[in-house]
Amino acid sequence: MHPFRAAVENRDAAAIEALLAEDVVFTSPVAFKPYAGKPITAAILRGVLRVFEDFRYVKEIADPDGRDHAFVFTATVDGREIQGCDFLHFDEEGRIDDFTVMVRPLSAAQALSEAMGAQFERISREAAGA
Repeated sequence: MHPFRAAVENRDAAAIEALLAEDVVFTSPVAFKPYAGKPITAAILRGVLRVFEDFRYVKEIADPDGRDHAFVFTATVDGREIQGCDFLHFDEEGRIDDFTVMVRPLSAAQALSEAMGAQFERISREAAGA
């Protein structure tokens, strides 16, 4: 099992953060602009761990050199079933330097946006304290 998948499925925030490059760029499915840097990305991912229920990966796709991965997932957010995909690129050191998330359907994406919006003050404090 891929170390990122294992970290997420074990809800191990420290292991997830250890896999992030300092210059990681996180592109959210519900925010217009990407977030740059390890502190904010790690804080966002901790927020996601708090709002996703029944999370599980259902498929993993990797390119032959292992630097690009797609992890297809399902979860529940505020009672709505959500399907999504984490698209990750790994740098030369094996750290995630590009992290893009896409989700569907729209009603679940809206529920995710609302749930993460409620977390954002805490996420900002966590990122500032890193």
